[in-house]
Amino acid sequence: MSSHHTALPFADLGIHPRVIAALKERGIDLPFPIQAATLPDSLAGRDVLGRGRTGSGKTVAFALPMVSALAKSGRRRAPHTPRALVLVPTRELAIQVAETVTPLAAALELRTMTIFGGVGQNPQVAALRRGIDIVIATPGRLEDLIGQGHVRLGDIEVTVLDEADHMADLGFLPAVKRLLDATPRDGQRLLFSATLDNAIDQLVKRYLHNPVTHSVDSAASPVPAMTHHLFNVSRDNKPAVVRELVAGQGRTLAFTRTKHAAKKLAKQLTASGIPAVDLHGNLSQAARQRNLAAFSEGHSRVLVATDIAARGIHVDDVTLVVHVDPPAEHKAYLHRSGRTARAGAEGVVVTVSTPEERGDTRTLMRQAGIKPTAVDVSPGHPAIGDLTGPVAELVTPAPVVAQPNNGNGNGGRSQRGRGGSGQPRQQGGAGRSSGGAGRASGGGARGRRGGSQSSSTESYRTETPRSGGSQGARSQSSRGGSRQGGSQGQARSGGIAAFSAGRRGR
Repeated sequence: MSSHHTALPFADLGIHPRVIAALKERGIDLPFPIQAATLPDSLAGRDVLGRGRTGSGKTVAFALPMVSALAKSGRRRAPHTPRALVLVPTRELAIQVAETVTPLAAALELRTMTIFGGVGQNPQVAALRRGIDIVIATPGRLEDLIGQGHVRLGDIEVTVLDEADHMADLGFLPAVKRLLDATPRDGQRLLFSATLDNAIDQLVKRYLHNPVTHSVDSAASPVPAMTHHLFNVSRDNKPAVVRELVAGQGRTLAFTRTKHAAKKLAKQLTASGIPAVDLHGNLSQAARQRNLAAFSEGHSRVLVATDIAARGIHVDDVTLVVHVDPPAEHKAYLHRSGRTARAGAEGVVVTVSTPEERGDTRTLMRQAGIKPTAVDVSPGHPAIGDLTGPVAELVTPAPVVAQPNNGNGNGGRSQRGRGGSGQPRQQGGAGRSSGGAGRASGGGARGRRGGSQSSSTESYRTETPRSGGSQGARSQSSRGGSRQGGSQGQARSGGIAAFSAGRRGR
């Protein structure tokens, strides 16, 4: 197992000059530790098991050997039969991975696409028909399209599992195994994960051939540039303390336990003059990307999210993470907290704990290997100002451009303002309209040929994997979804705007 590696320049590793130029355009000149560790083996065609935190540069670590292998093999792309497959647990991650992989692949004239639920399948089917080299997919929609005969995995040369531990957490392992079984046994397989537990071990033993394991950090170790604080508050004082915490100048991510709490807090913050948006399972894909764009472009300083959305958020310069509700277990704490202090930047993490939560919070911190600075606080306490700096001048959120209503109620209605507060009515409106889309096509039989499955987990609408024939939010990905984002291209460009290029995909 490797842990310390000298970072050789990309040219010395045999990376194509055009790909190196594409990396430089993203501000990447030297390999990150996970890349320096894995690339010599993965570029040589070995199966690799890599462990590293989110934000450690895993995407480039698997993108480079993947595009290099496809360029070397020289096979021609053909309709319906992609040559490389990247499996990811969520749509947000699919968009983010595509943002990193696409320019590197394009440098070698390779074609990339994303496949995920919550948007219409027709643009995805059309792209597959034209021929694709690299597919970045969530398991649900990919199995769906395989069942309908639109895609075959028999020509896959390289398979990547990204965030394999999260795939296991979401209950995707059965689908992942079926998909891996459909790929050639002699293909190269790369598995990346923040943790290597028993569930991941099953995949490694069954699908990787003599893998080389590289671990560049301990999954439980806190990021050195991240400071952890525990604010003990009374239940009555909690709302005011949270408000003061998120009112500082920086970009803040606040995590709640439930979708309802996320929606409610975002509304309350905006009404009090702190522009905030929410991200959770009741939002349509269009609303989710709109809210992420508002956050990453600075129109909203606060993003309030649930755990299920934590892995899909990859935005630089998040200076503060607030656990408004402490998470249920330590892995969730580390993943939530990992949204700050990315790529060497500093970050602050604050857990707000009421007396009833104190015991559980103590246990959580111990399991996560965190020793926070604990303070009893009430509104106006100096410890709050010490972390957040001066309170930002309160500004009215930038107006959100109304989207045309394409038939599913997800356009104009969700954008109407709330009186004079300037609060875009994204949260409630989008949630209602996507629910309407779900009801409209709830029968779902049309989209479920060939044993195809639910996209509910990817859409975060229901946070459970499929069992048997349940279809969850099938409506979004078959009928309702086709009118939601307009096209997969739109959805992807919206996502790229949301994550705004630069160095986010490292």
